[in-house]
Amino acid sequence: MRRFLLSLFYLVGMAQGFQLRSESVVIHVAPEGSDGASGRTTNRDDRRDGPLQSIQKAILTARAVRGERGEVEVMVEIAEGRYELPGPLVIGAKDSGLTLAARPGARVEISGGTHVSGWQPSPENPKVWQTTLPQVRAGSWRFNQLFVDGHRATRARTPNRDYFRTEGPLSVGSKVTFPYRKGDLLSSWTQAPGGEVVLLEKWTDLRLPLLGVNEATWVASLGSMSLPDWMDEKSVRYWVENIPEALDQPDEWYLDVQTGILKYYPPIGWDPKKSMVTAPRLQELVRVSGDTKALVRTPVSRVVFRGLRFTECDYELPSQGLISQQTAVPIHGAVTIENSIDGTIQNCLFENLGGYAIELGVGSKGWVIAGNQLRSLGAGGIRVGDPHHPLPKADDLCESHRISDNDIGELGRIFAPASGIVVYQSGKNRIRHNRIHDLYYTGISVGWTWGYTESACRDNLVEFNLVERVGQGKLTDMGGIYTLGPQPGTLIRNNLFRDIESHDYGGWGLYTDEGSTGIVLENNVVYRCKSAGFHQHYGRDNVVRNNLFAFNHDYQLMRTRAEDHLSFSFTRNVVVFDTGELLGSNWTGGTNQFRMEGNLYWDKRLATHVEDLRFGGQNLQEWRRSGQDVTSVIADPLLIDPEHPEQGLRSDSPAFKLGFKAIDLGGVGVRPPSARD
Repeated sequence: MRRFLLSLFYLVGMAQGFQLRSESVVIHVAPEGSDGASGRTTNRDDRRDGPLQSIQKAILTARAVRGERGEVEVMVEIAEGRYELPGPLVIGAKDSGLTLAARPGARVEISGGTHVSGWQPSPENPKVWQTTLPQVRAGSWRFNQLFVDGHRATRARTPNRDYFRTEGPLSVGSKVTFPYRKGDLLSSWTQAPGGEVVLLEKWTDLRLPLLGVNEATWVASLGSMSLPDWMDEKSVRYWVENIPEALDQPDEWYLDVQTGILKYYPPIGWDPKKSMVTAPRLQELVRVSGDTKALVRTPVSRVVFRGLRFTECDYELPSQGLISQQTAVPIHGAVTIENSIDGTIQNCLFENLGGYAIELGVGSKGWVIAGNQLRSLGAGGIRVGDPHHPLPKADDLCESHRISDNDIGELGRIFAPASGIVVYQSGKNRIRHNRIHDLYYTGISVGWTWGYTESACRDNLVEFNLVERVGQGKLTDMGGIYTLGPQPGTLIRNNLFRDIESHDYGGWGLYTDEGSTGIVLENNVVYRCKSAGFHQHYGRDNVVRNNLFAFNHDYQLMRTRAEDHLSFSFTRNVVVFDTGELLGSNWTGGTNQFRMEGNLYWDKRLATHVEDLRFGGQNLQEWRRSGQDVTSVIADPLLIDPEHPEQGLRSDSPAFKLGFKAIDLGGVGVRPPSARD
C-alpha cells in the first residue's frame, strides 16, 4: 500500500505542486518549513505539502523518489536562509542525478557552526565579553576558530604581529624542544591547557601544544612529533596562541577548555545583541561518495551544487600536534568527493573554512568546478587526486576534471603551506581561467612524485590563470606554478604569474622541481618574483619557450643540478631586468644538458654597454662558444608598459625577428559569465 501511495504521489505531482519536467522532480526546502511535510510546494503555511526544513531530510526524500521512479533527476531547491548542519551532508550512489541549488536570487548559507550567545562583560576586564559553553567544559566540544559577523576573528596570540625566534634549531627526544630568548615565554602560560605554539620552517608549519617552559634553562617543550632531517633552521619563527595573557587587542578571542569560558575582545561599540558570533562544530560539510560492496564499486554520478554558500567549519588538531608540510597535504576539504563521476559545483561561495574548500579524491572523474568564489580559507582552495598512490588502479583514478573561472584568495589563514590548486596523482585535468591570489605558498602545484618514478600525473592543461601575491614573505621554496615528477603531455601556457615573494630562498615564477619531466611551459608572462622567473631543480626534457620574464629580483633564470641528459630547452623567450643577475646557481655542462637559443636578453642598467652582460660569469661571445644562445641577442624588447609587462611588446620589438610570438593573455583570470565556455 505504501509503495502504491508513493507512486501515486509522484505521478500526480504536477497537479499538486511538484514541478515535473523531462523526468525531473523539485523538492522545496525553507528555514520555516517542516520535515513532516512533503516538500512538494513552497507554501510555508501548508504543513502537509509545504517545504521541508532541513537539507538532510530533502536528500532522503529525493532518495525515496528515485527508489520509486528509478533514474529520475531530482532538484532540491533551497530558499533563502541559514542552515546549520547537525552533521555532514552525505550523498551516495542512490543519490545520482541530485541537484542542490539555491532558489534563484536567494542567499543560502550552509554552515557547520552554531550561534554563540549569552555574552556578558568579563569580571576580569571590562573591555572583554565572555560566555560559558557547557559542552566545552564537559569535553564534548572543542573548536579552533571563531567567526564574528562573517569574518574569522583572531585567536589570541603573542606577539600580535611578527614573530618570536628560537635561539637554536628544534630538537627531538620524547618531546620537541627549542631554546627561546629570555623573556619571550613564561612558565605560567602552561597552567591553562590549550596553549599552542605555531612555528614556520621552510615550506612547513607546525602546530604543537605548549607543554613546558623552563625559565631556568630557557627551553620550551612541545608535543611529541617526529621531525624530518631538513627541519634544521637555526632560528625558527614562531608565535603562541590561545593563552589568556595573549588576549590583549580588539577582535581576539580565547577559549578555556577546562571551564568552557569563551572570551572575546570586541572592537569599540560592539553590541552582542546585534552581532552574529559562530563557533564551528563540524570539520566537513559535504561528503559525496559512491558505494563499495564486495569489492564492487558503484559510483555516484551527476550530482550538482549550484548557488550555495558553504561556511564555518573547523579543522581537527591531534592532541600531540600536527606538522602541515608542503601544500598542507594532511588537511582535507570541507566538501569531499570520491568514487563519483560527472558532477558539478557551480557559482558557489566557500568562505571561512578550516581547511581546503573542495577535495576531489579517489575515484572521482569528470567533475566541473566552475564560477565559484573561494575565500578566507584555513588551507587552500581545491585539492585534486590521491597523494599516497602514484599509480592507482583504474577504479581509483582521479582524473579529467575541469576547474575554471574560480576566484580563489585569502588562503592559508591557518595552514600557511597550502596551495590555491594542488594536483597530486591525477591526470587529464583542465585548469583554466582561474584567479589565485593572497596566499603564502605555491599558487598552482602539479605532481606529487619526487624523482623519475612513473605516476598518474600526466596530460594536465594549465592555461589563462592569473596567479598573484604568492608567498608574501612568509614561507620559503615556492612557485607561481610548481611541478614534480614525470608528467608527459602536461602543458602550462598563457598564464600570468606576478609578485612571488618568499621569506628566504625560492620565490620563483615557473618552478620545475625534482624530477619534472616532459612538461611544456610556453606563452607565460612572469614578473616581480623574488628569486627568479624560472628555476629548474632537476628534470628531463622540459620545454620553456616563448615566455616573457620581466623584472625578477635576485636572478632571472636558475638551474640547480647538472645531469647527464637534456634537462630543458630554453628558446624564443624574452628576459628583461634591472636588478640582480641573469643566471643563478649551477650552469655547468654543455648543450647535451641544457639548450638555450633564439632568446632576447636585456639588462636596463647596461644602456649601450651590452658587452657587459654576463652569462654565469661569461660574456656573450664566451657563452656562445659553449654552444648556447648562438642566435640570441641583447637588445631592448620595447615593452609597451614596463609597469605592466603583461601588455606585451611594441610591434617594432626586435624579439619578433627572433621568432617570438605575441602572448595572448586575453581573458586571463576569471572571465565574465557571458564569455565562459
